[in-house]
Amino acid sequence: MPLTFAEVIGDPIAHSKSPLIHGFWLQRLGLDGSYRATRVAAPQLPDYFKERRANPNWRGCNVTVPHKEAVLPLIDDLTAMARTVGAVNTVFPREAALVGANTDVEGIVHALPPFEASPLSRACLIGSGGAARAALAAFKLQRVAEVLLVVRNVEKGERLLAEFGLHGRIETIEAAAGIDAAQLIVNATTLGMRGHDSMPANLLDHIRSVEDRQTVVFDMVYAPLETELLRVARERGLRVVDGLSMLVGQAAIAFELFYGAPAPRRDDAALRALLTS
Repeated sequence: MPLTFAEVIGDPIAHSKSPLIHGFWLQRLGLDGSYRATRVAAPQLPDYFKERRANPNWRGCNVTVPHKEAVLPLIDDLTAMARTVGAVNTVFPREAALVGANTDVEGIVHALPPFEASPLSRACLIGSGGAARAALAAFKLQRVAEVLLVVRNVEKGERLLAEFGLHGRIETIEAAAGIDAAQLIVNATTLGMRGHDSMPANLLDHIRSVEDRQTVVFDMVYAPLETELLRVARERGLRVVDGLSMLVGQAAIAFELFYGAPAPRRDDAALRALLTS
């Protein structure tokens, strides 16, 4: 059993495919190390990082729901992108410090297909948590002209648009008017994830009303891989991007931070076959 290890933390965590991804790359490269999933409840976070700081074999962790913002006061420094996003999905030790990074933004950008119009005139984002913050940072990089932010808490949504300096408007999940006019629709919530609430019927009805078949619907959820949102979008003839595309993209950046070697992306087809088998 390799002594050095990295892991993914969250609550819940049993659904995570990160151990399969990192384990696949470690094996392909013949590196000595392991990667595992560790359930950490919110009250346990301070003790978790205290213990890991003292472990010389720990290479770092990926951070998933619901901890992407909660870890901020528990680490020592942030990369420029993590500071911009205000959320962390990767923590790694450097000398005596714990550094927080956000690899989600690059994962999002690389997951998206090319668009005919650049910048996009309108992108719709569902959500306001850590993953949504990464999506807003990606929208800013892509110079999206207008953002339709669909959230439960309107005031929080307004603060987010102002923080990222993006032009747009806020809609509640119950109304969500205007989704069908977006060129890009992104779900950055756990809606539709196995064990969580379903995607609301009114949001799915908006997808059924989209006229432009070049519209892209991107669901960050990957368990199940074919979410109801993506199924409805596919049936409508829209372009779809599943959560594995982003998951693998962001994992590749984290892998190099943990193990000091680039992920073997030439093997992406074999990795995807493993993850969907």
